[in-house]
Amino acid sequence: QVQLVESGGGLVQPGGSLKLSCAASGSIFSPNAMDWFRQAPGKERELVATATSFGDTNYADSVKGRFTISRDNAKSTVYLQMNSLIPEDTAVYYCRIRSIVGPSKNYWGQGTQVIVSS
Repeated sequence: QVQLVESGGGLVQPGGSLKLSCAASGSIFSPNAMDWFRQAPGKERELVATATSFGDTNYADSVKGRFTISRDNAKSTVYLQMNSLIPEDTAVYYCRIRSIVGPSKNYWGQGTQVIVSS
């Protein structure tokens, strides 16, 4: 089992910044990918950004140039730096760790709320 704990959410004004963290613990497998998803009220959960243990990253078009995903593999932690926030970024943000080779495994965190509002 792997446990994921997100933190860093909150209320921020449009144009502001927040940095989310997601710390993994337990039986962490490797190689892996760590993803950030978000889910706004009444909408489906969407993939925001991905970072693999190989160093590859990928972003949704809606956040390219504004969000940066990074990892500290020694701390088993993934971060999401969010800049130039807009109201449409308001959502619950979730992290996920998943296997990228071998048997399929994935674990989710409990989510952290981000509200962008003046």
